[in-house]
Amino acid sequence: MKIFEYEAIVIGTGAAGYNAACRLKQFGKKVAIVTEATGCGTSRNTGSDKQTYYKLGLGGDSPDSVYKMAENLFAGGSVDGDNALCEAALSVRSFMNLCELGVAFPVNRYGEYVGYKTDHDPYARATSAGPLTSKFMTQVLQKNAENLGVEVYSGYLAIEILKHNDAVCGLLCIEKKSGDFVAFKCADIVMATGGPAGIYADSVFPECHTGTTSLALLAGAKAQNLTEWQYGLASINPRWNVSGTYMQVLPRFVSVDENGNEYEFLADYFEDKYEALSMVFLKGYQWPFDSKKVLSGSSVIDLLVYRECVLKKRRVYLDFTKNPFGMEEIEYSKLSDEAYEYLCKAEAAFGTPIERLQKMNAPAIELYRDKGLDITKDYLEIALCAQHNNGGIAVDMWWQTNVKGLFCAGECAGTHGITRPGGSALNAGQVGSLRAAQYISQNGNTLVGDSVFTEISNIAERKHIREIAGVTENIDNVSLLIKNAQRKMSDCAAAIRNADSMKEALQATRLAIETLNKVGVKDKSQVYMYYKLKDILYTQSAVLTAMIDYAETVGDTRGSSLCFDKNGMLRKGLEEIFRFTEEKGNTRSKIQETVITENGFKSFWRSVRPIPQNDDFFENVWRQYRENKNIC
Repeated sequence: MKIFEYEAIVIGTGAAGYNAACRLKQFGKKVAIVTEATGCGTSRNTGSDKQTYYKLGLGGDSPDSVYKMAENLFAGGSVDGDNALCEAALSVRSFMNLCELGVAFPVNRYGEYVGYKTDHDPYARATSAGPLTSKFMTQVLQKNAENLGVEVYSGYLAIEILKHNDAVCGLLCIEKKSGDFVAFKCADIVMATGGPAGIYADSVFPECHTGTTSLALLAGAKAQNLTEWQYGLASINPRWNVSGTYMQVLPRFVSVDENGNEYEFLADYFEDKYEALSMVFLKGYQWPFDSKKVLSGSSVIDLLVYRECVLKKRRVYLDFTKNPFGMEEIEYSKLSDEAYEYLCKAEAAFGTPIERLQKMNAPAIELYRDKGLDITKDYLEIALCAQHNNGGIAVDMWWQTNVKGLFCAGECAGTHGITRPGGSALNAGQVGSLRAAQYISQNGNTLVGDSVFTEISNIAERKHIREIAGVTENIDNVSLLIKNAQRKMSDCAAAIRNADSMKEALQATRLAIETLNKVGVKDKSQVYMYYKLKDILYTQSAVLTAMIDYAETVGDTRGSSLCFDKNGMLRKGLEEIFRFTEEKGNTRSKIQETVITENGFKSFWRSVRPIPQNDDFFENVWRQYRENKNIC
C-alpha cells in the first residue's frame, strides 16, 4: 500500500476545500488535497437565477456591524452564537479575498460593493457575480492553489479516518480506477465534502456530488440539525432549480400517468384558475418549500407536485410552449396585484410562457439548451427535490469536530440551523475553511511516528480487504441498491415526513447495512461504488434517527419540511398525509445532536452556544494577539 505524508489533508475540491488548502499553504503547512475528481462538487456544478453571496454591508448609508450580522444569522434558530459571530466577523476578509483573486462581484463607479436584500435578510448584504457565482469562486481558488503549488490527488475516495489515541493520524482512501488502497499520513484533516447529497433520489445536487458525511460519523464525530434541509421544485434531468422567472412566466404543470395520459393537475385543486397562476408566480420568489406557506401560501404547489409524483406515481413536467388550462390568452388583470404589476413592468404580459421567458430572461432558455434540453419545444420534468442540508457535522468556533484534528467546512459543517439568509452558505464555507486553517497552523495536531502509522494503516487495510472480499464475486447489484435506498428516502423522509413510515425506512436501512456482504460490483474498478452505497446507508440511518427523534420529542412542523400530525391542521382539498401542527418555537434555542453508538445512532438535545460577549478594549486584544492567545 502506498503511503504519502503531509501535515494536513483537505478532502474535496469545491470552494471550501480549495480555500482551506490555499490558506494552509499560505500559513506554511505542508498540505495536499484528496478528491474523487477535481470537476466534481456542488459549488462548481450548480447555480441559480442570481446565486447569492451574503456578507457584511459594504455600500450605501445603511448602518451595519459584525454583531448585527451575527444576530441575524443566530436568529435563524438552532444556531451556535460563536459560529454566527465568526461568520459575520470574517465575512469581509473572505469576500475581499475572492474579489482580489478575480471573482467579478459588481461595484458602482465609486467602488462600493452594492447589495440587495435576500431572504431572511433585514439589510441589503447580498451580492452576486451571476447565476454561477460559486463556480467562479471555485475556479479562482483552484487557480490560486495551483499557483501556490498545492498537490492534488484526484481519483481517490476517502473511506476511513485513521485515529491514534482518539485523534486524527491519517486517512485511508481507495483509488477509484484500480481499486487499490492508499494511505495518507497526516496530523489534521479538513473535510470539505459538501452535504449528504447521495441519500435522496429527488435531488437538485449535481449527480457527480454524493457527499461523504458518514466518513466523519463513523470516526465518532457528532452531527447536528440533520433534520434541517431545503427542498424545492427542480428539474431532474438536467438538475436545476426552477425558481425565479421559470415560475414567473406561468408555465403549465402537467402530470403523465403510466399510460401516457396528461393531466393539468393544478385545475383539480384550485377552483379559481387565476389563483393557481398567482401561486405559481409566487413560487419564483418563494422557491424553497416553507411549512409556513402551506395553509395560505405558495408551498401548496410543492405539495401538489409531491402528490402527483409520490402518491399517484406519475411524472410531472413544466410545459413552456402553451398557456395553462387551455387559455389562448391570459387575462393578466385577474392575477394577483403583485403578479400583474410585475409582468406589466417586465413588458411580458403577452403570449405563451416561452415567449414571456424569452422577453424576461433569455439566458434561462439557453441554460437548458446548453445542458441538452430545448424547452422551447420539450417538456421539462420536475420533482420536489433536496437542495441543501442546513445541518451537518457539529463543529466548534474553529470548525473542529469533537474528534481532535478533524475539521469540517462548507456544507458538511452543520452551522446553519433552521433558516438562514440566502447566500450565507457561500460565506460560511469560506469562513469555516479559513478558521480551520488558522487553528491548524497555530495549534495543530502532531504527526505520529512512522512505525505507529504503518501498524495503524496496515490494520485498517486488512479490515477493508476482509470487508470487500466478495463484492467482485457477487451479482452486480450495487447501482440498483443505491437507487432503491435513495427512492425510499425521498418518498418518506424529505419535505414530507411521517414517523411510522420513517421507522419502516430505518429498519430497512439497518437491514441493508447488516447485509452489505451481499453487495456486488462488476469488477475491481467499481469497488468504490460499494463504499458509496455504504456511505449512503449509514448517513440515511443517522438522518432517519434524527428525524424520528424530532417527530417523537417535538412533533411540530418547522422550516422546509412538514411533520405529519394526525390531529393537526389541513389545507382544504389535500390528503390526510399533509396534516401538521405549526411550529411552537420551543426548540429554536436547542440543537439536536446525533452520534453513533454500539447500538446504532442516537439523538439528544443541548442548548445553543450564545453569541459571545467580548471585552473589545483594544490594548487587551492586541496583547492577546501578540501572545497568540486568540487560538485556544
